[in-house]
Amino acid sequence: MLEKVKSDKRIFLSPPHMGGEEMTFIKEAFASNYIAPLGPQVDAFENEFSEAVGIPYAVAVASGTAAMHLALGILGVGVGDEVIASTLTFIGGVSPITFQGAHPVFIDADRLSWNMDPDLLQEELDACHKRGKLPKAVIPTDLYGQCVDLDRILDICEPYAIPVIVDAAESLGAKYKGRSSGSGGRMAVFSFNGNKIITTSGGGMLVSDDRALIDQARFLSQQARDPVPHYEHSQIGFNYRMSNVLAAIGRGQLRVLNERVRRKREIFEFYRESLADLSGIAFMPEAEYGISNRWLTVMVVTPGEFGTDREAIRRELERQNIESRPVWKPMHLQPVFTGCRVRGGSVSEDLFERGLCLPSGTQMTEEDLTRIVALIKGMHQ
Repeated sequence: MLEKVKSDKRIFLSPPHMGGEEMTFIKEAFASNYIAPLGPQVDAFENEFSEAVGIPYAVAVASGTAAMHLALGILGVGVGDEVIASTLTFIGGVSPITFQGAHPVFIDADRLSWNMDPDLLQEELDACHKRGKLPKAVIPTDLYGQCVDLDRILDICEPYAIPVIVDAAESLGAKYKGRSSGSGGRMAVFSFNGNKIITTSGGGMLVSDDRALIDQARFLSQQARDPVPHYEHSQIGFNYRMSNVLAAIGRGQLRVLNERVRRKREIFEFYRESLADLSGIAFMPEAEYGISNRWLTVMVVTPGEFGTDREAIRRELERQNIESRPVWKPMHLQPVFTGCRVRGGSVSEDLFERGLCLPSGTQMTEEDLTRIVALIKGMHQ
């Protein structure tokens, strides 16, 4: 029987972790009086981020969702169009499809990576071609820090000339065949939300090898103001730019990115090794083509072997003041997407039913990790 003693110390799923240099850049922002959006910190953050991921052009915006919205608009996605997306993902990478009046079509995950299944994507595109209506874009998600098999997806989309926008919101610092996550797509979206591997409190980045696309995104993100002395607008734009102060935080965070990835992977290995002898528990696999940043450690529970289910473990952890969370609920099961087409679905549904994200904050102590492991072991029957 587990001891029902709630600790005063809350262990969060993935809280922010400052590196120490953020305040230096924030003070620079205040000293320059660039407190409103835009300024030298934004310019520097964009340049340093581009260098970090090896993608030459970047625009810093208010969120990853804003970045995705800009990307879809630039590609001409509009009313009545279809956009293919991963079903096992967070809604922020999918909802911008609806902002444009378009309709999402969802693709199931595969077992090897938990990301978009390339074989199912091929089937869907072939079917779309036969119907005479191809999607305007494909959005594969790098789930929980693991890169999608992007080269295969690009090869599948290339004959149909369909652009690929990589949802790399969760995968900063991960590698795919030796290159940084997001590399290779027409555009890629990153997120700096408070729970991500690095944060700017809130914010995102849109990157591309095509300068014209990023120039257009920058223009649209600043209310699409035409280059004249007065305020004139020939297009509808958005108030999506990142503030100079938040960009200052991002510059400090970038300097500890490699350390954060190292620690995230270390935490994953602690869980995996500590729970290896328990029947009914498995962990998110690492695809052979890359290196995951292990943004969150995710385990899968088989109730018949473990002795209880995912939800019982989550509730017990919460009773002990420890935050954990189910795997993303697939988009094709979300009420707002009722009626949307989906190819496959059983893999993502199973992962949602049995998957649990464990606390993965990079400031966790060995005592924290040991406590969590002991609670899970105590529920094994």
